[in-house]
Amino acid sequence: MKHFFTLLIISLFFIRCKNTDKKEPQHQNKQENTEKHNFSSIKYAKGFDIITNNNQKKLIIKKVFQNSKKQFEFTLTNKTDISKNELKIPVKKLVVTSTTHIPMLELLNSENTLIGFPHTKYISSKKTRKIIDTGHIIELGNEQNMNTEKLLELQPELVVGFSLHPNSKLYENIKKAGIPVVFNGDWLEETPLGRAEWIKFFGVLLNKEKQADSIFNAIEKSYLDAKNTAQKSPNYPSILSGSMFKEVWNLPGGNSFMATFFKDAHLDYLWKETNNSGSLQLSFESVLDKGKTADFWLGCGFYQTKNEILNANKHYKEFDALKNGNTYTIGTKKGKTGGLIYFELAPTRPDLVLKDLIKITNPTALPDYELTFFERLQ
Repeated sequence: MKHFFTLLIISLFFIRCKNTDKKEPQHQNKQENTEKHNFSSIKYAKGFDIITNNNQKKLIIKKVFQNSKKQFEFTLTNKTDISKNELKIPVKKLVVTSTTHIPMLELLNSENTLIGFPHTKYISSKKTRKIIDTGHIIELGNEQNMNTEKLLELQPELVVGFSLHPNSKLYENIKKAGIPVVFNGDWLEETPLGRAEWIKFFGVLLNKEKQADSIFNAIEKSYLDAKNTAQKSPNYPSILSGSMFKEVWNLPGGNSFMATFFKDAHLDYLWKETNNSGSLQLSFESVLDKGKTADFWLGCGFYQTKNEILNANKHYKEFDALKNGNTYTIGTKKGKTGGLIYFELAPTRPDLVLKDLIKITNPTALPDYELTFFERLQ
């Protein structure tokens, strides 16, 4: 997309240089008038856009899986008869496929639009679990291999999918059956506020755009206020993160989503200089060499106790953060049926993740705040 816009700008430059006759001012005024009507409300997210042009609104999905280049563009309408690239709004019967979608629906008071979900046991929210218990939300199996027969019986007005691969027969079959599919790429966003801004995606589909804007603005303010508080602290504690999986230690790259949290919480993440926007895969020895004396170990996998983590690898005892009781996990806070609250809620509420990190490392900065996702490893 960057190359596309660069070429577009260059093309416009040459067009303007060549058209030097008296008609140029009129042409320019028309162009300025068109640009004035193409209004986008998206500030941080890179994976989607909502464009308003006069009375027409379009939802543009820019990225649906890693390295994808294909865009999907939908015109939003309230017409009954819709074409291939149109979506009827507001959506009243919805199937979503990721637990990250649940908090956004709830914040928009639209959880009752949800009629089907794959692996409902992973939903942690008490509010939506009550609806599941009534039988209103139907179990659809595995998200990458959903029970299409059940799904088609439900006749949803829209399926919001996510895909790790460019070719998904599942979603193609759903579309062939006449049910629209829109991909949600919130998980590909590389900034905390970029992920949270996907609430506007649901806002426009549910015809609750103003409400979504208002909710996001409140989350953004809460996040930036917490960040400003953290930056004033004289403390700059060193941070270790991640854990071993088989023979490899996985931890956030220096340009990753999690590294942004560490930076905004005014923490010295020891791998901040690396350029990786995903995860790093390192040997135990290299992590021990650099992180042995780290002040805090934040996000030590899904371990729930010190005994559990030491049983997994006795050499973890070498880290000062574990010795000193400064190791924190997201593995203890779960919903009634075992879903991790962090995975469900954190993308929508990055302000609470940031406040957790600040509270752990600089408790006096947020004296009245209680941890939402993290817990000290006991």
